[in-house]
Amino acid sequence: MKWSRKGFSLIELLIVVAIILIIAAIAIPNLIRSKMASNEASAVASVRSINTAQVAFAATYPSVGFASLLSDLTGTATTCATATGATSTNACLLDTVLGSGTKAGYAFVVGGSSGTSPNVTFTTNADPALRGQTGQRSFFSDQTGVIRYNAAAAAASSDPPIQ
Repeated sequence: MKWSRKGFSLIELLIVVAIILIIAAIAIPNLIRSKMASNEASAVASVRSINTAQVAFAATYPSVGFASLLSDLTGTATTCATATGATSTNACLLDTVLGSGTKAGYAFVVGGSSGTSPNVTFTTNADPALRGQTGQRSFFSDQTGVIRYNAAAAAASSDPPIQ
Protein backbone atom coordinates (compact mmCIF):
# COMPACT_ATOMS: atom_id res chain seq x y z
CA MET A 1 0.00 0.00 0.00
CA LYS A 2 1.38 3.37 -0.98
CA TRP A 3 0.72 6.39 1.24
CA SER A 4 0.23 9.71 -0.45
CA ARG A 5 1.64 12.64 1.44
CA LYS A 6 -0.54 15.78 1.27
CA GLY A 7 0.50 18.01 4.13
CA PHE A 8 2.83 18.42 7.05
CA SER A 9 3.40 15.97 9.85
CA LEU A 10 2.79 16.91 13.47
CA ILE A 11 6.53 16.97 14.15
CA GLU A 12 7.16 19.41 11.32
CA LEU A 13 4.43 21.73 12.59
CA LEU A 14 5.81 21.59 16.16
CA ILE A 15 9.28 22.49 14.92
CA VAL A 16 7.93 25.52 13.03
CA VAL A 17 5.96 26.68 16.10
CA ALA A 18 9.05 26.26 18.30
CA ILE A 19 11.14 28.36 15.90
CA ILE A 20 8.49 31.11 15.88
CA LEU A 21 8.41 31.12 19.70
CA ILE A 22 12.20 31.40 19.90
CA ILE A 23 12.18 34.36 17.50
CA ALA A 24 9.38 36.02 19.50
CA ALA A 25 11.30 35.50 22.76
CA ILE A 26 14.21 37.38 21.24
CA ALA A 27 12.17 40.16 19.60
CA ILE A 28 9.63 41.07 22.31
CA PRO A 29 12.14 42.41 24.91
CA ASN A 30 13.71 44.59 22.21
CA LEU A 31 10.28 45.89 21.28
CA ILE A 32 9.55 46.78 24.91
CA ARG A 33 12.91 48.55 25.28
CA SER A 34 12.33 50.56 22.11
CA LYS A 35 8.83 51.55 23.33
CA MET A 36 10.31 52.74 26.65
CA ALA A 37 12.98 54.70 24.77
CA SER A 38 10.34 56.41 22.63
CA ASN A 39 8.27 57.22 25.74
CA GLU A 40 11.34 58.76 27.39
CA ALA A 41 12.09 60.84 24.29
CA SER A 42 8.49 62.03 24.27
CA ALA A 43 8.75 62.91 27.97
CA VAL A 44 11.90 64.98 27.41
CA ALA A 45 10.26 66.81 24.50
CA SER A 46 7.18 67.44 26.65
CA VAL A 47 9.32 68.86 29.48
CA ARG A 48 10.95 71.18 26.93
CA SER A 49 7.49 72.25 25.75
CA ILE A 50 6.45 72.96 29.34
CA ASN A 51 9.62 75.04 29.87
CA THR A 52 8.88 77.06 26.74
CA ALA A 53 5.25 77.50 27.77
CA GLN A 54 6.34 78.70 31.23
CA VAL A 55 8.60 81.37 29.72
CA ALA A 56 5.83 82.53 27.39
CA PHE A 57 3.35 82.51 30.29
CA ALA A 58 5.65 84.63 32.49
CA ALA A 59 6.19 87.09 29.62
CA THR A 60 2.46 87.32 28.89
CA TYR A 61 1.35 87.60 32.53
CA PRO A 62 4.24 89.35 34.35
CA SER A 63 2.13 90.09 37.41
CA VAL A 64 1.57 86.33 37.86
CA GLY A 65 5.03 85.10 36.86
CA PHE A 66 5.40 81.38 36.16
CA ALA A 67 2.34 79.14 36.26
CA SER A 68 2.06 77.04 39.39
CA LEU A 69 -0.30 74.48 37.79
CA LEU A 70 -0.07 72.56 34.55
CA SER A 71 -3.73 73.31 33.85
CA ASP A 72 -2.93 77.05 33.79
CA LEU A 73 -0.76 76.48 30.71
CA THR A 74 -3.49 74.78 28.69
CA GLY A 75 -7.10 75.51 27.92
CA THR A 76 -10.22 74.03 26.47
CA ALA A 77 -10.82 73.95 22.73
CA THR A 78 -13.70 76.40 23.15
CA THR A 79 -11.61 78.87 25.15
CA CYS A 80 -8.60 78.70 22.84
CA ALA A 81 -10.69 79.07 19.67
CA THR A 82 -11.58 82.68 20.45
CA ALA A 83 -9.12 85.55 20.05
CA THR A 84 -9.68 86.78 23.63
CA GLY A 85 -10.06 83.35 25.24
CA ALA A 86 -6.60 82.99 26.81
CA THR A 87 -6.31 83.99 30.46
CA SER A 88 -3.82 83.39 33.25
CA THR A 89 -5.78 80.27 34.24
CA ASN A 90 -6.29 79.00 30.65
CA ALA A 91 -3.29 80.29 28.72
CA CYS A 92 -3.70 78.00 25.67
CA LEU A 93 0.07 77.41 25.47
CA LEU A 94 0.02 73.58 25.66
CA ASP A 95 -2.15 70.99 23.98
CA THR A 96 -4.89 69.36 26.03
CA VAL A 97 -3.21 65.93 26.03
CA LEU A 98 -0.10 67.24 27.80
CA GLY A 99 -2.23 69.62 29.84
CA SER A 100 -4.16 66.66 31.26
CA GLY A 101 -0.98 65.56 33.04
CA THR A 102 -0.37 62.24 31.28
CA LYS A 103 1.20 61.55 27.92
CA ALA A 104 3.02 58.55 26.41
CA GLY A 105 3.20 56.59 29.64
CA TYR A 106 4.45 59.51 31.74
CA ALA A 107 2.78 61.65 34.40
CA PHE A 108 3.63 65.36 34.41
CA VAL A 109 3.40 67.69 37.41
CA VAL A 110 4.18 71.40 37.49
CA GLY A 111 4.80 73.21 40.74
CA GLY A 112 5.67 76.77 41.54
CA SER A 113 6.24 79.30 44.25
CA SER A 114 2.54 80.02 44.59
CA GLY A 115 3.05 81.89 47.87
CA THR A 116 4.82 84.75 46.13
CA SER A 117 3.57 87.15 43.52
CA PRO A 118 4.89 87.06 40.88
CA ASN A 119 6.01 83.40 40.88
CA VAL A 120 9.73 83.50 40.22
CA THR A 121 10.35 79.73 40.21
CA PHE A 122 8.71 76.61 38.86
CA THR A 123 9.44 72.90 38.75
CA THR A 124 8.41 70.26 36.25
CA ASN A 125 8.49 66.56 37.01
CA ALA A 126 7.88 63.73 34.54
CA ASP A 127 7.67 60.26 36.03
CA PRO A 128 6.87 56.97 34.28
CA ALA A 129 3.42 55.61 35.07
CA LEU A 130 4.94 52.14 35.55
CA ARG A 131 8.71 52.25 36.03
CA GLY A 132 10.30 49.51 33.95
CA GLN A 133 7.29 49.21 31.62
CA THR A 134 6.37 52.67 30.29
CA GLY A 135 9.77 54.20 31.03
CA GLN A 136 12.81 53.82 33.23
CA ARG A 137 13.99 57.37 33.93
CA SER A 138 12.24 60.28 35.65
CA PHE A 139 12.88 63.83 34.48
CA PHE A 140 13.02 67.21 36.27
CA SER A 141 13.38 70.79 35.13
CA ASP A 142 13.01 74.21 36.68
CA GLN A 143 13.32 77.85 35.67
CA THR A 144 16.97 77.28 34.66
CA GLY A 145 15.77 75.19 31.70
CA VAL A 146 18.18 72.32 32.46
CA ILE A 147 16.49 68.91 32.19
CA ARG A 148 17.75 66.38 34.72
CA TYR A 149 17.11 62.66 35.08
CA ASN A 150 17.12 59.88 37.66
CA ALA A 151 16.79 56.21 36.76
CA ALA A 152 15.74 54.95 40.19
CA ALA A 153 13.40 57.55 41.69
CA ALA A 154 11.77 60.90 41.03
CA ALA A 155 14.33 63.32 39.61
CA ALA A 156 15.36 66.47 41.46
CA SER A 157 17.56 69.52 40.97
CA SER A 158 20.61 67.64 42.27
CA ASP A 159 20.48 64.92 39.60
CA PRO A 160 22.70 64.93 36.48
CA PRO A 161 21.51 66.75 33.35
CA ILE A 162 20.63 64.83 30.20
CA GLN A 163 23.28 64.92 27.52
